[in-house]
Amino acid sequence: MRLSLKQKKMNVKADKYTDSLGWSQDVGRTLGDAPKAAAPETLKVQCDMCGSMLKIPKPKKSRYTVTCAYAECGHTMNFD
Repeated sequence: MRLSLKQKKMNVKADKYTDSLGWSQDVGRTLGDAPKAAAPETLKVQCDMCGSMLKIPKPKKSRYTVTCAYAECGHTMNFD
């Protein structure tokens, strides 16, 4: 029994193999970047009594109350 190896020309059109092991093909993304958490939405409200500006988180309900953070005022405002 005689074994022989034959070499043919490689058909470039039919052979579409690409080696993608090792390096990431995703260029714009790195593994160390974590998605940034969105900051909660805030509203600016002015107190009716003392005029101080209050920064409050956006309410989840349509009706809410806000108490002035200024120690001497303490006014409570109702929003409907």
